[in-house]
Amino acid sequence: MAYAAGVDVGSTQTKAVIIDEDGRIVGRALIDTGANVTLAAENAYAAALRQSGLNEEEVEYVVGTGYGRYRVTFGNTQVTEISCHARGAVHMFPGTRTVLDMGGQDTKAIRVSPSGEIIDFCMNDKCAAGTGRFLGAASAALDIPLDELGRVALRAERPVRISTTCTVFAESEVLSWLGKGKKIEDILAGVHQSIAARSIGLLRRVGIEEEITFTGGVARNVGMVEALQRGLGVKLNVSEESHFMGALGAALFALDHILASRLPAEAVEGAR
Repeated sequence: MAYAAGVDVGSTQTKAVIIDEDGRIVGRALIDTGANVTLAAENAYAAALRQSGLNEEEVEYVVGTGYGRYRVTFGNTQVTEISCHARGAVHMFPGTRTVLDMGGQDTKAIRVSPSGEIIDFCMNDKCAAGTGRFLGAASAALDIPLDELGRVALRAERPVRISTTCTVFAESEVLSWLGKGKKIEDILAGVHQSIAARSIGLLRRVGIEEEITFTGGVARNVGMVEALQRGLGVKLNVSEESHFMGALGAALFALDHILASRLPAEAVEGAR
């Protein structure tokens, strides 16, 4: 049995996934990236190895991805996170034609072919207003743990309208609504709707085609899933592995290399 791995070093968190030659996940890990990106990659990979019960020597190929992919010093090569999220999404949900990847610092809208190849993409890399960082600002302002925001937002009856498009001013606007006596759940619903609207704008730029798969850390936020589904008018593909989709895609690219290396030289020449 062959094993391959992908390590996704994000701005906020680092994920590692190990798969077998059938594409099944046998080990995974998630840790905070912190200041030492190289160490985060090493620690996440070591944790995934422990969960899988494998030795490092048993993993034949490792692909790094994410903004810190070049700091995966033990990896064999690197692949962009856009390609990896698309590949992971199509592997998990074969009907995927559009991917929304929402992380801590940026959001990407990706349109893919049936085989998972990139047709078009765009991202809001110049502004964090439509990302997890915007949620982080609301979390800090209201003193509510980040992983509880979505559940609280779902209790809203009259969501407020968040007008700011800048994360820097998000905390001020949240506190302003709080000072006006608005309920916390209504404020949070407004925050989620604001992020959803910006994300849907990105999706429209690449062309929305069903099925839509939601990936990245914010996919674990039930309030964000609900806000996006309400705005799009369709159900999103979301799984327990959504947070690991980039690392999964990287591992699948690593598996491609392993399987290709097994082909006879004549078959490789014929494929070219």
